[in-house]
Amino acid sequence: MPIAYIPRTQERYAAFAPYKWAINTEAPWTPLAKPLRDCRLAVITSGGFYLPGQAPFVDNDISFRTLPKDVDLSRLKIHHHGYRDADADRDPNCVFPMDRLREFEAAGVIGELVGALSFVMVYSHRREVQERAPGMVAALKAMGAEAALCVPV
Repeated sequence: MPIAYIPRTQERYAAFAPYKWAINTEAPWTPLAKPLRDCRLAVITSGGFYLPGQAPFVDNDISFRTLPKDVDLSRLKIHHHGYRDADADRDPNCVFPMDRLREFEAAGVIGELVGALSFVMVYSHRREVQERAPGMVAALKAMGAEAALCVPV
């Protein structure tokens, strides 16, 4: 089923000034220091997932939720303004592939799955970089993550 994402996004943000795309003059990526099969991997999703007991996301929310590696996907809640979440409600793996990554961990494809961070994008590159990213980096370091799989929604 096609998703009318672009028309929906244009309609939602019609009252805002045109989006200022980020221009990266250098790649922020760092090559892995060791093979993925030896790395501690975290997942970062912008799918808007949270657990019962955690606060749901709201519009212009720059917070994030930490989800444990053994999170029960059937307990997850979703709050996201940018996509129809019916499919993700039925199977969170379509935007938050924890079951597949647990299989990869068991098969030795990745070293260890350490947990996940979930958030909802805001309409400001500056706020993402200056306000949210430092906290997420600290959370990833606290998990002991050596690499992260980013799953944008």
